[in-house]
Amino acid sequence: MDLLEVRSCRKNWSAKSSDPEEDGVDFDLRSAPGFPRLEMSCSQRDLGPRIPQIEASSSRSNLRFDHLQPPVDEFDCEHRRAFGRFVAREAVLDEELWMAAWLRAESYWEERSDVRVTDQHPTVSYHLRNHKRQFTVQEFNSLKKRCSRKQDEKCVCIVVVWKHEENIKCTVMKSIVGTLDLNIRHLLCGETIPGERMKPPASSNLHQTERPRYAYIANLCVAKHARRQGIATNMLSLAIEVATSYGTNQIFVDVHRDNIGAQKLYEQIGFQMVEQAGPHLLADKNYLLCLKI
Repeated sequence: MDLLEVRSCRKNWSAKSSDPEEDGVDFDLRSAPGFPRLEMSCSQRDLGPRIPQIEASSSRSNLRFDHLQPPVDEFDCEHRRAFGRFVAREAVLDEELWMAAWLRAESYWEERSDVRVTDQHPTVSYHLRNHKRQFTVQEFNSLKKRCSRKQDEKCVCIVVVWKHEENIKCTVMKSIVGTLDLNIRHLLCGETIPGERMKPPASSNLHQTERPRYAYIANLCVAKHARRQGIATNMLSLAIEVATSYGTNQIFVDVHRDNIGAQKLYEQIGFQMVEQAGPHLLADKNYLLCLKI
């Protein structure tokens, strides 16, 4: 199954994963009673887990895993959004796309209850790492292909990075803490919403570029150690800005019916449930939400 076709893969990870703003991880470093207190210094940038790497021969891209994150001003990004210690913008470097793919692999397996129960077993842990690695490679290659399309339909990968600080060196891999995809598409002939099951008219004189455009958000995820800091909200705000610049007036997203946290996040921004969504969404246990802009 092509993990990148949003329409055919309604099980996108933004819909399945827990809401980044709701399910954060709090770090409480307190010394245990009866033991001497230890002075600890830890940058939040170093709290993330180890990132899998691939050999150069296994990818067409020359990934540099020691590549330092350049200052944001060095990138020619039309759309960016600074907030707190972070900046949301379009992914530019291949290493940023790789990190976005890896965050999606982490988010996907985070929701696997069977994996959470057994991932402490050495054999299971080894196979899990291999699966995450393969998932990341596949998503990276597909994401790079989607973002490089020159046709009328576009894909923009938005990432959130730490703000550049003087005298602090940080690799690209440790700088990325959030990601989402914004897809700009045209409704198919006979559709009024994405994925609507309608019989197309017998004849249509409308060329694809003349059909209504819409934006679709997918694969929203935030690194565990960076949650509850407004990252998801600001990525969505930037996605709305980018979608508007492409001339769309509707943004859609699929959310799993059990993901209450994500539903609340989208509702706070202004998304509403699409009542006329087809039965295929119910079969996938997803709700289709829409924001009119």
